[in-house]
Amino acid sequence: MKNILLFLTLSSALLFTSCEGDPGPPGPAGGLIYAQVFEVNVNGYQYDAQYNQLYSSLFSFPFTVYESDAVLVYRLAGVDNSINPPADVWTQLPQSVFYNDGTRDFFQYNFNHTFMDIQFTIEGNFPLINIDSGDASNQIFRVAVVPAEFAKTNPSMEEILEVMHSNNTEIETIER
Repeated sequence: MKNILLFLTLSSALLFTSCEGDPGPPGPAGGLIYAQVFEVNVNGYQYDAQYNQLYSSLFSFPFTVYESDAVLVYRLAGVDNSINPPADVWTQLPQSVFYNDGTRDFFQYNFNHTFMDIQFTIEGNFPLINIDSGDASNQIFRVAVVPAEFAKTNPSMEEILEVMHSNNTEIETIER
């Protein structure tokens, strides 16, 4: 009886042992695309008196953007010359600018986008036809299009460039 049990145990073990077949075909090349970045130089805005808003032309994305992607925009706020080499200072939009002249006037850089294009706007609490020309011309914006999964972390411009293994010299610039 012991021999029969031993025989059944060994037979069951051999029967349920997995077999290995031929490997399947190779899959597609892997890799994640974390973000794609480009720059836009907005040389001027049009004024919409009805909504007291300045708006730029539409800029088409230079690559495919999906509706689920997150679009992050940063404005070049200046250059930090206190370090070597000097570094650009980027501020994420929306960005509010407050006047320190007692008027309580302010304006805000903002943007709108679809999955095909992007438009930059300036909104404020005073007639924007009177905005300083330096605040509404030659404004450089860096646009980062981030797949939805990676965008959950709301990365900074430096983090996006680090993940892309990129630097400022590899970013495409679009001008009008």
